[in-house]
Amino acid sequence: MINKVVASAAEAVADIRNGASLAVGGFGLCGIPVALIQAVHDAGTTDLETISNNCGVDDWGLGVLLKDGRIRRTISSYVGENKEFARQYLAGELEVVLTPQGTLAEKLRAGGAGIPAFYTPAGVGTQVSEGGLPQKYDAEGNVAIASEPKEVRSFGGEDYVLEESLRPDFGLVHAWRGDRLGNLVFHVTAMNFNPLCAMAGRTTIAEVEELVEPGELDPQQIHTPGIFVQRVVVAGNVEKRIEKRTVAAAQPAGTGGEGN
Repeated sequence: MINKVVASAAEAVADIRNGASLAVGGFGLCGIPVALIQAVHDAGTTDLETISNNCGVDDWGLGVLLKDGRIRRTISSYVGENKEFARQYLAGELEVVLTPQGTLAEKLRAGGAGIPAFYTPAGVGTQVSEGGLPQKYDAEGNVAIASEPKEVRSFGGEDYVLEESLRPDFGLVHAWRGDRLGNLVFHVTAMNFNPLCAMAGRTTIAEVEELVEPGELDPQQIHTPGIFVQRVVVAGNVEKRIEKRTVAAAQPAGTGGEGN
């Protein structure tokens, strides 16, 4: 029986070197591996390529690495909540590969399944397939790197664009529960991109809120089997921030409510 538990997040990420590629789970601030991201930051690792639905916010999630200039290139599908991200992109400091969200998910899943590429209708007839999307600007605001055209083929009378899968060096994920063999269970919507990042990473590191012994997890409830996970670290009760808090306006006394 292989015990995949390591003593700390710092130990878990110790071999992530400068220039590594990281698939990072989460959607917005939900289900992000906060402890592992902080450990990478504390280690001083830089020149990173990140693959994630988004790049955090200015002071949380991947935004912590971004703020200190640690990310060289990111592959994402949504980047609208981070002012520093926008500044770096427009200033020519950051390369950004915008990818349709479903395509990004399938790039990770297919990579983990050993499928090198696949055809999808998403992006046909747009710059996604035709090329020309600005990926990086220079200091004067000119396009320094633009996306290349992709192969398009017709199947059954419909056009599809060829997308290559992703196999990053590391996958960093956050799980609700996990065992010593690396089997993981994610909590409701925090599942999001986490299973896909776990599949895709050549070395996958999972932070878990609760560590249990093998056999305690119902096999039918396991979302990611341990075959995809190489290291497990107990993160405990990490801080979980809300990206956008929305509350109802207070009603004047005597209006609304039960019985009115």
